[in-house]
Amino acid sequence: MLKRLEIVGFKSFAKKTVLDFSNSTTAIVGPNGSGKSNVAEAFRFALGEQSMKSMRGKRAEDLIWGGSHSVPRASRAAVSVIFDNSRRSFKIDFDEVAIERAVFRDGTSEYSINGSRVRLRDIEELLAGANIGETSHHIISQGEADRILLSSPRERRMMLEDALGLKVYEFKKREAEKKLVKTEENIAQVNSLRRELAPHLRFLEKQVEKLERAETLQKELVNSAQTYFAIEDAYLALEKSKVAVEKRNAEERLVFASAELDRIADPKSADSETMQRTETLRNAEREVSELSATRAALSRDIGRVEGALVEVKRRATATAREPYAKVPREELEALHNEVEKQVESALGAEREGSIEALRAALVAIRTAVKFLFNRHNAPRDDYFSDEEDAAFKLETERATLAEKYDATSIALEKAEAARARAREAMLALEETSHEIRRRILDFAQNKAHEEGEIAKADAREYELNLLTEELERNKREVLAIGGTTAVSYESLQSLPKEDRKTQEERKRTLERTKIRLEEAGGMNEEIRQEHKEVSEREKFLAVELDDLAKSASGLHALIDDLNTELAKHFSEGLSKVNASFNEYFALMFGGGSARLTLKAEVDPEELGDEGEDTEELRDEVKERPGIEIAVNLPKKKVRSLMQLSGGERALTSIALIFAMSQVNPPPFLILDETDAALDEANSRRYGDMIENLAKKSQLIVITHNRETMSRTNILYGVTMGGDGVSKLLSVKFEEAVAVAK
Repeated sequence: MLKRLEIVGFKSFAKKTVLDFSNSTTAIVGPNGSGKSNVAEAFRFALGEQSMKSMRGKRAEDLIWGGSHSVPRASRAAVSVIFDNSRRSFKIDFDEVAIERAVFRDGTSEYSINGSRVRLRDIEELLAGANIGETSHHIISQGEADRILLSSPRERRMMLEDALGLKVYEFKKREAEKKLVKTEENIAQVNSLRRELAPHLRFLEKQVEKLERAETLQKELVNSAQTYFAIEDAYLALEKSKVAVEKRNAEERLVFASAELDRIADPKSADSETMQRTETLRNAEREVSELSATRAALSRDIGRVEGALVEVKRRATATAREPYAKVPREELEALHNEVEKQVESALGAEREGSIEALRAALVAIRTAVKFLFNRHNAPRDDYFSDEEDAAFKLETERATLAEKYDATSIALEKAEAARARAREAMLALEETSHEIRRRILDFAQNKAHEEGEIAKADAREYELNLLTEELERNKREVLAIGGTTAVSYESLQSLPKEDRKTQEERKRTLERTKIRLEEAGGMNEEIRQEHKEVSEREKFLAVELDDLAKSASGLHALIDDLNTELAKHFSEGLSKVNASFNEYFALMFGGGSARLTLKAEVDPEELGDEGEDTEELRDEVKERPGIEIAVNLPKKKVRSLMQLSGGERALTSIALIFAMSQVNPPPFLILDETDAALDEANSRRYGDMIENLAKKSQLIVITHNRETMSRTNILYGVTMGGDGVSKLLSVKFEEAVAVAK
């Protein structure tokens, strides 16, 4: 039934490894630490084992290849077990069933059957149908040979039930119990709903009676409501139209008065104009004052310069000593031309107002004159004396100051004219203020009057809006009580010639009719419909309750039948296991006897008598007592399993495991070094038992024992190189024998 095992990235199997199990017996051998036991743990992993301890790990990440110096670590570990399902041992319509489990480094697992993602529960149910249970009685890992001996009686019973293939019944029983609990909850809910519906149904019946009494009142309400609503709509529409016209006219007059008032009496614009003219006058007076002071200062500077110039000329005349030297005519003409050139430059600089350019021209003239005198060996070092040089500078300064004086005088005249204009503007502004104030008063009175008219119109509009809201509220109330007919009417083209009090009387009559109709329950047809729905709901719940009661009865019967079947199959299986256990035990020990007995772990009477949980536990202890193991060794008196030696426990465990497998053979059985503690004689007996068991179950044996190896058909050798990766070597004994011959 077991075809092959595919391992990728699981523990030491870093690369994809495929083990073919086409024969009845397969042995896996290899040195310690090579990864043999990882094969058995790969089976556990793929078949849904959740205990990391059972797979020699602490976290899911410990199951993934961690890497070595030459092979990088893997991101996931995956194991696939492929079964032959041609005989439909698995309840699935495929000739081959591949169960795969993958684990990732974040601890998450994925399960699939033939490539389709499934839940762990789906895997367990599928395996249970093929006698591969969750207690893993068919996989005996290294060091777990005596696990069944060290287990509690309750755990032994679970292993035995698993081995006998009773988990299918357990699954069905648990499903039936869950359905029964759900059914009982539904029964309680239905009863609760019926209790809740009963008073409401009685109330609805009384309301239906009130509906019948309200029909007459409804007709009266419809007639009075149609008349009242039609007249009130026409009245409100006419009044709103009048008020809207009056308000619109008043608003137009108010806009005109406000615009004129803003134009002539805006305090911001008036203040702005006054401030502007005042600031203009102040600036003009300040400018006149500054220019007057500037001109006076220039006048003083000119007087000072002229006095200094007179004194310099006087000293120059008194100190003149030698006559001028004779100069050739050509050089004098050259000097004349240079002076003319520099004079033209000086005049241009004067027009542009550049003092520096003027000064540069004078310096150039001076240089030319000096050059001429030096050439003809004038008796003085410089052409000009100090007095003459000072006179020249003073003349230049006086000309500059005179020019500034003239410009300042012109600016002063302009400033005085601007000041005069500013004063005239201030006088004109004061003359027009009296007329403006009179016009402001007239427009303010007009504005106040129009605002009063608008306020009256707003008050009337507010009053009409309140009446409209009240009318709409009455319509909604009448609509809720009397239906759409009460608010369906033709609009009036004109109002009837009557006093307003007549309409108010209609309103009071309408209110009284509404109150009477409300007291009678109104004409809400939803009450009648709700009464019908609630009645039908109550009938439906009654039928539903009857169906649930039948379903609960059927589930109770199913659970009783399953309990009967479980007890029957368990009793028969226990007898068969005892017979095989005693036979194998005697074979392994050369005599003696062994059997399984039923015994509760706790006396039911010692559990107390308080609480529902205690009662359920007592019932469970009575119904499902645990399994005890009684052994009788030849030539040795043993009262307890704890008194057995390690080899004796191993022989006892092997005998029990083989006995359980013999009664209800699992599809495959994995034995991981269960023969490690056996001597040579017992190894031969162990080999005989393997050959006998291989006729009913497929065996995978992990061993170091040569005798055990000789009883298998295929031999897989597991080795590990320097990179820490487990590798396989395989030998088929039939082919090896043929080659040897």
